[in-house]
Amino acid sequence: MYFVTGTDTDCGKSFISAALLSAVTNQRPAACTLGIKPVASGCRVTESGLRNPDAELLMAHSSDKLDYHSVNPIAFEPAIAPHIAAANVGVDLSPEAIMAKLDLARMKAADFCLIEGAGGWRLPLGNGRFMPEMVQALELPVVLVVGMKLGCLNHAMLTQEAIKADGLRIAGWVANRIDPEMACYEENLATLMSVMDAPFLGAVPYMSSARPADAAGFIKLSPLF
Repeated sequence: MYFVTGTDTDCGKSFISAALLSAVTNQRPAACTLGIKPVASGCRVTESGLRNPDAELLMAHSSDKLDYHSVNPIAFEPAIAPHIAAANVGVDLSPEAIMAKLDLARMKAADFCLIEGAGGWRLPLGNGRFMPEMVQALELPVVLVVGMKLGCLNHAMLTQEAIKADGLRIAGWVANRIDPEMACYEENLATLMSVMDAPFLGAVPYMSSARPADAAGFIKLSPLF
C-alpha cells in the first residue's frame, strides 16, 4: 500500500493515482488494484448520497470494485478544508476515526493499493491532529505528486523535508505538468531531479483531455515493485 500526497491542492493527485492504477493494469493485467480516497470535500449531492469525482476516478481505474462508501467513507459537500467541514456537521475526523472506516483487510490483500490524501501533506484534521499521523500509524511509503507550476520547487522540497521529518519514506515522485504555460519547464524539472531524494517515477505532460490511461505511459512502476 502507498499513500499519495501532493505539493498542494489541485496538483493532480487523483489524476496521477488513476494513471498509476492504469499503468499497473496495463503491465500486470491479473493484478488486483485498488484506489481509496478516505476523506473528500467538494462532493455533489445524488440520490445515492454524496459523491466525489476524485473517488469516482479511482473507482473507475481499480480492478477491485468496492462500493462507493468503502472507497470514500468520509465525504463532505462544501469544497472547504475537511476539518472545517467536519466540525460544521459534528464528524470525528481523527486519524483513528478515519482508519476505523477503512476496509484494511481488503486493502492489504490487493496487489497494488493507493490511499489518496486530501490537499497537501500537512492536512489538518482538527483538534491538533494531522493526516500524516494516519500514514505513520499504517507505516505507509509515500508517493509524492509535484504539480509543475511556478513555485513548485519550494513546495516540493518543503514537502519532501516534512515527509522525511515525520519518519516516512518517499517511494517515488511524479512530475505532473498542470500549467501548460510554465516558463522554463525543462530547467525546473532538471532542478527537481537534482534535489529530490527519492526515485523518479516519471514526468506527465500537460494533457487537456486529462485521460489517466494516456498518462500511464509516462510512468515507471519499477521503483514501486
